[in-house]
Amino acid sequence: MAIAPKSFLYAFDAASGVATLTLNRPERLNALTFEVYAELRDTFAALDLEPGVRAIVLTGSGRGFCSGGDVEDIIGALFGRDLEGLHAFTRMTCDVVKHMRRCRRPIVAALNGTVAGAGAVLAAASDFRIASETAKIAFLFVKVGLSGADMGVSWLLPRLVGAGHAAELLMTGEFITAQRALEIGLYHRVVPVERTLAEATAFAARLALGPGEGIAVSKRALDLEASMTLEQALDHEARVQAELMLHPDYREAYEAFRGKRAPRFAR
Repeated sequence: MAIAPKSFLYAFDAASGVATLTLNRPERLNALTFEVYAELRDTFAALDLEPGVRAIVLTGSGRGFCSGGDVEDIIGALFGRDLEGLHAFTRMTCDVVKHMRRCRRPIVAALNGTVAGAGAVLAAASDFRIASETAKIAFLFVKVGLSGADMGVSWLLPRLVGAGHAAELLMTGEFITAQRALEIGLYHRVVPVERTLAEATAFAARLALGPGEGIAVSKRALDLEASMTLEQALDHEARVQAELMLHPDYREAYEAFRGKRAPRFAR
């Protein structure tokens, strides 16, 4: 599909192989609407195999990354739905995360200001989180009378910060500072506000220079092996690693080492 979302911005830099998705409702702290959810779902599904794309940056315009679902456009509207209609909505939101995790390209979230609710889940579903000093984060769902387990975050979060920190974040719904998020392993880096997007983009560009298939297999293994026994994980890794040894990138890395040059992996 042609990637041309209407509800957020999309840009692709062919030279670096980095695609950038920018949530673009700054007057609403980039609150999500039904349309944004649907287009994020479809865009991440398309980016999985989009020619030339080797890494993705997800960010928000203005003074916040994303404040979660829009109070009027989503939350208010949901009161008019029956259980079947509500389930259709929650399945759609979960499908966003499903396609983010299935996407073989590494996703780098550039976070600033408010990172809340579904916005916090989008951050957690990314592979890397580079945050500004202002990037406070909260999984707010219990604050609105719902379960802290939303959009798969009760699966994602313990793998990032451990069960104890995840329980605190999901059951209190309270904000923590960027520094605290860094301390518990939720954020990878905290940088000055003015450098956040540049740092995330530069990191994504570094990833884009790597072996695309090897990185894709690594991302898949991190999720897949979470439910495996050690023996199953060893079997899986033995198989996929052997398969990658037949990939041109493996020989390219060898030839680059022998030639004392940087490898030029398949694009």
